[in-house]
Amino acid sequence: MRKPQGKVAIVTGASKGIGASIATHLAAEGAAVVVNYATSKAGADRVVSAMATRGGKAIAVQANVAHTAEIERLFAATEHVVGRLDMLVNNAAIIEFRPREGITEEHVYTPCNVHLLGPIFATQHAVQHCGSEGGSIINMRAAASRGPQPGGAVSSASTGALESLTRACANERGPHKIRVKAMRPGLVETEGVRAAGVMESPERTYSTSRAPCGRIGQPSDIAMVAVFLASSDSGWITGETLRVQGGVR
Repeated sequence: MRKPQGKVAIVTGASKGIGASIATHLAAEGAAVVVNYATSKAGADRVVSAMATRGGKAIAVQANVAHTAEIERLFAATEHVVGRLDMLVNNAAIIEFRPREGITEEHVYTPCNVHLLGPIFATQHAVQHCGSEGGSIINMRAAASRGPQPGGAVSSASTGALESLTRACANERGPHKIRVKAMRPGLVETEGVRAAGVMESPERTYSTSRAPCGRIGQPSDIAMVAVFLASSDSGWITGETLRVQGGVR
């Protein structure tokens, strides 16, 4: 695979979990990575430090992608430090399960701002920073959107809309050599999944029993596919949503 040597990537929501793994794998392949975080500075600093010990290049930049002003600051910081951009991974997500009768305006706005407003405006800024060689944008669709679970209506709807956004942006930016695609991870063992008790839940048992390879995913399973989609080897892939779910249907 042609490595992203010398490329610059922004990964949102990269202080832990899938985002941290994507950022780490991109850095290992020679990319300079902007590790974005909303609240966990300590987590982002650990990711950057781990990259540095392996010879990777990375910086941590705080910005809550639910707010357009902070998205602008994220890209301004990237421009100031590294001066260019080649790849954007819209990974930031918030998953909150709540029964229908408990849904409030705030409950609707918060995930919609993170899952839709964030990628829309981050993509808007990214295309302005990509050079004549184009670039690659990856939208990470949260696993909760693949099959709406009880209490997950808002998260499912807001992340599910990423597929339509991906197709539209791919059509718009294709002539400018900017490829846009999405990924649909299955159940992946992350800090958030463990904290939510999913590893001891019927959902984990069900997902494992349905997976031909007999296990749930690890962050590195997703990260390695993301690196491929970001690389020039995926030059004819755009407007698509790739399922990375261990064969689970």
